[in-house]
Amino acid sequence: MAANYKNILVINLMHIGDLMLVTPVLRTLRTNYPSARLTLLADKKLRDLVEYNPHIDECMLIDKKGADDHFGSFFRFILGVRRKKFDLVINLHRNERASAIAAFSGAKRIVGYAKPGFSLFFDEVLPNKKAIMHQIHSHFEVLTKACGVTRIDDGGLEMEIPPGMDEEAGHLWRENFREGQKVVAFNIGASWTTKRWLDEYFAECADRLIERGYGVAFFGGPMDEEMVRDCLAKMHYKSDEAVRVFTGKLSLGVLAGMLRRSALFLTTDSGPMHVGVAMNMPIVTMFGSSPVPGFYPYDAKDVLVKTPEPCHPCGIHICPKKGDDYMACMKKIPVDVVMRYVDELLEEYGDCVSAWPPHEGQYECRVIDLGKEELRA
Repeated sequence: MAANYKNILVINLMHIGDLMLVTPVLRTLRTNYPSARLTLLADKKLRDLVEYNPHIDECMLIDKKGADDHFGSFFRFILGVRRKKFDLVINLHRNERASAIAAFSGAKRIVGYAKPGFSLFFDEVLPNKKAIMHQIHSHFEVLTKACGVTRIDDGGLEMEIPPGMDEEAGHLWRENFREGQKVVAFNIGASWTTKRWLDEYFAECADRLIERGYGVAFFGGPMDEEMVRDCLAKMHYKSDEAVRVFTGKLSLGVLAGMLRRSALFLTTDSGPMHVGVAMNMPIVTMFGSSPVPGFYPYDAKDVLVKTPEPCHPCGIHICPKKGDDYMACMKKIPVDVVMRYVDELLEEYGDCVSAWPPHEGQYECRVIDLGKEELRA
């Protein structure tokens, strides 16, 4: 029989996509421990993603790159965690900072992923199996094997847009797009160079969509602004009124509101891709260095395109190869193939997210492995 935990802390201090992949864990914990107090610890800059999650009672926030980024403040932060007297701490981020918070939390039971050394303070350490199964399923193994969870309640990725931000997105939308215009969202940036499809390929896709009457909206964070400028420079229709650039200008909550008004998301393997999944929009994505089993978009209506390069997935941030082999995993994904699936999804769904029924438990996206038969994730 599962332990009767009353006060549970889940830790994930990683980036946008990684934090979104924790949301099915929160639903499952709430289902199994309906009367427990459930707290999520996350990076302060990502608060829009999870602060209003309906399955948690509290969102603790740590300022990783600011006020909490030195020993004294970090020590005080851990003391604050200890004062909350958690019964169970589940660490879903295997780095030193997250492992230290879990290890010294003072909780009655500490489980999850851990760095060596800190793992000595854990009651049970499990491997992160993101290379061979979806990250969400690896998290579920932590729940079933180390927390006594008996029922997995997988509702897919979830995000509650913070108050006022959906209204702000609606205002921006009306300012920039005519009524009834169908818009394809683009996210061309990614944290690793090896996750990025070529600028000129994105530019050609944008030009084709504009020729067909679609609007094109570029999203992404401040670090993506130069990439978007480079992409725009390669477009024939860069000055067309159908092109709008929101890169580096939106909060995560407003981004979500803009995505849910779009007709489709063309994106790299990135954090915004997972926000798009939570917004229930159809997605076409191109994968380079990332392991497909671990991070595919978690929705059956989405399409992932990859090449059968022998070095995939390398997990390397910068491609070490030279000449024609440099970034071959991305260069060999043709625009014609990507646009085939963009057209297919636009024809099937053809409207904004509000018109589509929610998913019903089918989360394995279609994987198009070029050079091989079409596979399931």
